[in-house]
Amino acid sequence: MRRVIVIGGGIIGLAVARELQNRGTAVTVLEKESAWARHQTGHNSNVVHAGLYYRPGSFKARMSVAGNASIVAFAREHGVPVQVCGKLVVATSEGELPALNVLAERAEANGVPARMIGPAEAREYEPEVACVRALRVESTGIIDFPGVCRALVRLLADGGADLRLGTPALGIRSGAHGGVEVATGSEVLRADALVNCAGLQSDRVARLAGLTPKARIVPFRGEYFELRPDRRQLVRGLIYPVPDPALPFLGVHLTRMLDGSVHAGPNAVLALRREGYRWRDVSLPDLAEVARFPGAWRLARRFAFPVGLDEVRRSLSKRRFAASLARLVPAVGPDDIVRHGSGVRAQAMLPDGSLVDDFLIESAPGQVHVLNAPSPAATSALEIARYVADQVA
Repeated sequence: MRRVIVIGGGIIGLAVARELQNRGTAVTVLEKESAWARHQTGHNSNVVHAGLYYRPGSFKARMSVAGNASIVAFAREHGVPVQVCGKLVVATSEGELPALNVLAERAEANGVPARMIGPAEAREYEPEVACVRALRVESTGIIDFPGVCRALVRLLADGGADLRLGTPALGIRSGAHGGVEVATGSEVLRADALVNCAGLQSDRVARLAGLTPKARIVPFRGEYFELRPDRRQLVRGLIYPVPDPALPFLGVHLTRMLDGSVHAGPNAVLALRREGYRWRDVSLPDLAEVARFPGAWRLARRFAFPVGLDEVRRSLSKRRFAASLARLVPAVGPDDIVRHGSGVRAQAMLPDGSLVDDFLIESAPGQVHVLNAPSPAATSALEIARYVADQVA
């Protein structure tokens, strides 16, 4: 029986391992942390995306639309909490209507169930929302992504997978008689192939394996607030702004979670270490690595002023953060929100300073490397897994 080593125990790595196992492959999963889903999977907004934002025909468009259906079906089959509640993308000014129309066109091109509605109908869904027009997207949902990971781990364990927490990959080389060898510090593991799903560390793992990936991971921290319990009634579901097409992120939005809490965010600031969830989480080697990468300077020249500065100000000021939310729901004020935590997005960047817009998966003999899988990767996890398993085969 063929054996494949999967590096990374987030939702992508676990989904890939399960797909390979379903195809009759023996799998070993290596996760450097002491628990599964400790980074991107465990720190995101738990939204099941519909697929309306992405360029028609792209990996993201195809995999998020298919993944929306497959991840919801998986959750229902395995008892993971999920709700398909729909969302509103709201234009708060006439100037945002052209971009909202583009989203509606992309939704139609991608096969996403969505329709334009006026302010009165928007307030039937969200009585406190402010808009001149809105896009109602029916297939967006909320899910427990760490719960999906726990279900995948149970299935993998029941299928005989070799699951190893606290086991970093420290060295990777081709085997003397073919295949691949991975040094973990305590032993050398041998397999027929390797799949790198290391997220924030994915480019480093690729270089460890002898590749020169065309993109570099640059970490962006996204910070969240939540509404105070006595103000949760201001939001019934999911309310998103119209994203600025010139910027790489969707903007601060409001999301009612499965437990009834309402999360607000995220913003986007450069993280000061690869896995830095707070301003005080600083790694000088990580910062030096970013500083040596020409793409980071080129991106900074494009976005540092005023966009990047505004994001930093919003990070440091609850008043500014609340003002961003009040564009969507005017009743939200600074006293209505409290800090909730943050996540770090592993964003792949090219040397010219452009951010990789689509999922990026590179292959070499006996190796497959998932090098860019930000949102909607969790939604698309089962579809990415099928694609990666095909590449392994």
